[in-house]
Amino acid sequence: MEEVFRTNDPVKLSFVEHLLQEAGIEFFVADRHIAAVEGNIGAFPRRVLVLAEDKARAEHALAEVERGW
Repeated sequence: MEEVFRTNDPVKLSFVEHLLQEAGIEFFVADRHIAAVEGNIGAFPRRVLVLAEDKARAEHALAEVERGW
């Protein structure tokens, strides 16, 4: 799987998830549970991963989302 987005912002993460769902792209959010364990202080960003063959489509779908990394 390939990383296409990384954020500490839960609102931005929700928007990214929505955009990928609308585009019909399967994804996985890594580090979601570590963020809960660390108390959501933002030390561990959540990473959005897609299949390698979907990376270009995912990046196109997320082109308008401001990246914080």
